[in-house]
Amino acid sequence: MADIIPLNEKLQYTKEKEAEIIRKRKILAVQKIFQCTHCSFKCEKCGTQISAEEKSKINRIVDLRVPYRFCESCSEEYTDYIKRLQGKGDPKYYWHNEEWLEIWRKWIDYQGVIDSYLKSKEFKQLLRELKET
Repeated sequence: MADIIPLNEKLQYTKEKEAEIIRKRKILAVQKIFQCTHCSFKCEKCGTQISAEEKSKINRIVDLRVPYRFCESCSEEYTDYIKRLQGKGDPKYYWHNEEWLEIWRKWIDYQGVIDSYLKSKEFKQLLRELKET
């Protein structure tokens, strides 16, 4: 009889464990967004590490209106993508074909969806809940 666990204690323990699992998932969801997709030390497109020196060099080379954080290579590609949309672009980059343009379109669409998600009421609620704990 001494090994009998009261039902209320077991239910409470189960609820606490479940709440802890949900809390960890909330934290991971926020960490993934900020560490994986909005890291200020890596290229947003390819994930290559970018040093402060490289950032400075890229800003001098590329138009400062580029809305993304890119490494030098992705900056050049993005610039060519924009030029090709304007009917220009460098023809010696023959591999910048329709499929390549589609890759960039889809990537830019993906970035827009991430931004929308960050502005969603549910994500904001998640941040408030984590801030309160």
